[in-house]
Amino acid sequence: MSKQIISVNAGPRKGWNTDTLIREAENGAKYAGAMIQRFDLFRMESYTGCISCFGCKKEKNKGHCICRDGLTPVLDAIRSSDGLIIGSPNYLGELTASFRALYERLIFQNLTYNLETPCCNERAIPVLLIMTSNAPDTAYLNLLRNYQQTLNRFVGPTDIFVSGNTLQLKDYSKNDWEWSMFNPEEKKKRHETVFPDECREAFKKGIMLAQ
Repeated sequence: MSKQIISVNAGPRKGWNTDTLIREAENGAKYAGAMIQRFDLFRMESYTGCISCFGCKKEKNKGHCICRDGLTPVLDAIRSSDGLIIGSPNYLGELTASFRALYERLIFQNLTYNLETPCCNERAIPVLLIMTSNAPDTAYLNLLRNYQQTLNRFVGPTDIFVSGNTLQLKDYSKNDWEWSMFNPEEKKKRHETVFPDECREAFKKGIMLAQ
């Protein structure tokens, strides 16, 4: 029976860095025989982060967020899946608000506040967390490792992958503002020489996730 992998894009730009790496990971998982169900958070019905209702802390609801909105089908799909691919660009030193909304509800539904059994998730699944960023690859490793540690504990064994110094635009000269912080030629060169290697790495990580 084929494994079911859930893929979540927490970035807004179709066909760009985050979306491309997620799709490569999806393709790797498909190559390994998995089935993919994809969610694009920026194209879904409205939703919020955790509203702190504590409904998931009742015995009858443990492991289930009871807030019903656009994230409900995503959480339901992840809960019954065999693996999770999730990617986000870095905005102002953090992952997107869309990522955070899902992350809060994904984690909090499994958090019990019980010292003996702090996590009620009885079905750990592997996770691949992808982040893209304008900054160097190593700039936000601590941020990613913090997410990795929490996902390890409440969802399942988590692998992280960073693509830094990404190309933001096809033509920087067409912007009204002068983006003197960046070297467009260097970014374009990196996109043409390094990013393809990163796509291949994401493909490999998709295979590993589905095995």
